[in-house]
Amino acid sequence: MNPQFYNEYYHLEREGWWFRARLNILESMVKIIAKDKPLTILNVGAATGATSEMLSKYGKVTSLEYDAYCCRFLKEKTGIEAVNASLTDLPFEDESFELVCAFDVIEHIEDDQKAVDEIYRVLAREGKYFVTVPAFMFLWSKHDEINHHYRRYKKRDFNQLFFHSGLTIDRSTYFNFLLFLPIATIRLMLKILPKRKSKDSTGSDNEILKSSWLANHLAYTIFHSEKKLITRNITFPFGVSILSIGTKK
Repeated sequence: MNPQFYNEYYHLEREGWWFRARLNILESMVKIIAKDKPLTILNVGAATGATSEMLSKYGKVTSLEYDAYCCRFLKEKTGIEAVNASLTDLPFEDESFELVCAFDVIEHIEDDQKAVDEIYRVLAREGKYFVTVPAFMFLWSKHDEINHHYRRYKKRDFNQLFFHSGLTIDRSTYFNFLLFLPIATIRLMLKILPKRKSKDSTGSDNEILKSSWLANHLAYTIFHSEKKLITRNITFPFGVSILSIGTKK
């Protein structure tokens, strides 16, 4: 992986409209899960550290990252020492953590059931998992390909992974609901329109709106506004992503 990618991603995680809005939504749910009690937390897929930094407010965080270079970058840039390992083969004893988080990670793993089974294994009794994934295969785009996704999910199919592993689902909903129609329209149009090759474009969603401060601000405001609805247990009928929270009974 080009080292420059991680430097760019570091800033994207902290400045990009989607990442900032998502992080605020995630934190609002972690705050509810923690209930002012410090937790032992495993953060799978730490990337450049924004989610681990957020989770550190709520307990002792163990960060895990599959890419070895990313682990080195994370240490040099943030001081976070990440464990270099895979979610399908976690190097931890059974029932080691009170909260396991995997934010947009499971779609990168071919054997997603094994990944969820490992979450079950390392979760303490009455521990919580908190995961997010992208939704709906008809939204599949170049963005999914360059990010090495295996799939996007329907909520019903995603829930089955947790039922099969023995976890109890406490909360499951689509989110990024308010921007679903414009995002779906853009993605479907890009599939229909003739493709133009550009050396300056990767096809990633991260490039969308990046040149317009106003468009970025508007997208952030709309996505971020879902936080109040989600924390009030509103369940969205569809969305660009899915979140699931549950318990090991």
